[in-house]
Amino acid sequence: MDFSIKTIDAKSALTAHKAIKTGCIVVGVFENKKLSAVAAGLDKHGAIAAALKSGDITGKIGSSLLLRNIADIAAERVLLVGLGEEGSTVTEKAYQQAVQAAARTLLNLGSNDVVLALPSIKDRDISATVRGAVIAFRESIFRADSLKSKKDTAPVGVKKVAIAVATTEATLAKTSLLQSIALANGMDLTKELGNLPPNVCTPTYLANTAKQIAADYKMGVEILDRKQLQALKMGSFLSVTNGTVEPPKFIVLKHMGGKVKDAPVVLVGKGITFDSGGISLKPGAGMDEMKYDMGGAASVIGTMRAIGEMKLKLNVIAVVPSCENMPSGSATRPGDIVTSMSGQTIEVLNTDAEGRLILCDALTYAERFNPAAVVDVATLTGACVTSLGHHNTGLFTRHDAKHDALADELLAAGKETGDTAWRMPIEEAYNEQLKSNFADMANIGGPAGGSITAACFLERFTKKYTWAHLDIAGTAWKSGAAKGSTGRPVPLLTTFLMNRAG
Repeated sequence: MDFSIKTIDAKSALTAHKAIKTGCIVVGVFENKKLSAVAAGLDKHGAIAAALKSGDITGKIGSSLLLRNIADIAAERVLLVGLGEEGSTVTEKAYQQAVQAAARTLLNLGSNDVVLALPSIKDRDISATVRGAVIAFRESIFRADSLKSKKDTAPVGVKKVAIAVATTEATLAKTSLLQSIALANGMDLTKELGNLPPNVCTPTYLANTAKQIAADYKMGVEILDRKQLQALKMGSFLSVTNGTVEPPKFIVLKHMGGKVKDAPVVLVGKGITFDSGGISLKPGAGMDEMKYDMGGAASVIGTMRAIGEMKLKLNVIAVVPSCENMPSGSATRPGDIVTSMSGQTIEVLNTDAEGRLILCDALTYAERFNPAAVVDVATLTGACVTSLGHHNTGLFTRHDAKHDALADELLAAGKETGDTAWRMPIEEAYNEQLKSNFADMANIGGPAGGSITAACFLERFTKKYTWAHLDIAGTAWKSGAAKGSTGRPVPLLTTFLMNRAG
């Protein structure tokens, strides 16, 4: 799908009926039967107003109505989409639902091209409008049928989408368009990795994907294998690999787009390509979804692809510890004590709390980069889903000036993109639950506050830098009929890095 920017000034809007020639033009209508500026410019003979008056479309957010062959309109079709209450601009929610409705309708339309002429999002610059349109249309054509012997019927609809903006916004819109396409490409990669079965998307597959990104975007890459991990004394990470025949991979991908001496931002992604729970075996129902337990790794790799395409002027290093968690005669047992790279010992009370065991060594490894900040991303706890559902990612970090500032950056990036997060507490009181009689700590703290104690566990390995933890267990994938990877939190992470780069 090709995207472009089309400028429409006030004069063009007034004469839209003859000024805009396209296979389809998408315009907005409001619940009080008012028309957006471009819709009013089209409606010289009252056909759109008549459709509203008749009740064929109410203007309710997300509603739509396709009109064809309206007299004296250059566009072959007019797609009306509801924007809710009247306003010269619309809310972000209304815009997103409207553009998603348009994308769905246009998917199987006979038209080859479309002009999207909706009002801009209220209190936001034009980049939010452009990004929302690109992501919605790309989502509508995303397919997860690569391994089907008979592919799903491919859409035959719109191939070219022109996003209408005011002439004064054209420069920013064109820049935003390139960034939005890169972001959509990163999200697609994240979704593809997440949706692949675990017999395909192994740690080796993730490592090869990282190598390909490095080659495509001139990044540095290093893949550490078992012997190198043993030499680094990553006993915690390696303990998770004991029950599987799949070799572990420790992926380091470097985008050094900033100044040589600038401290990098380090993204750490949990890469459990299949999580059976190990000896603490998970229930069979729904276990297939544990292929998504590498959602953190997928989102970090997708983000690296996005910023690579953008040529972002920032130093960013991705660190991805990746392995399977499987039961066997050699698997780690509940009660085993392992020694992490930091030298701290961990009593493994539950082998299904394995994500933190691989992340803690990766967080220790990150110290060598003298990072400006470290953000780890993981499908870490079901407790986070219980707390926040599937709407917000859980954000955890310490409470001081530096960490509050980092949290604010991440929260703002989430709000900016609709890929939202919610800050959760980390307090010393929760650390009491991680006490062990036999080791420096236990790997679980019981069911109460499970997402918080997991974050407290990770926090013990991050004392030497500014750090935040994103628990994406509720946001990285969907279950049910819409089962699949969501591509989150690539928008949040990418925008966070873009904002850092200025």
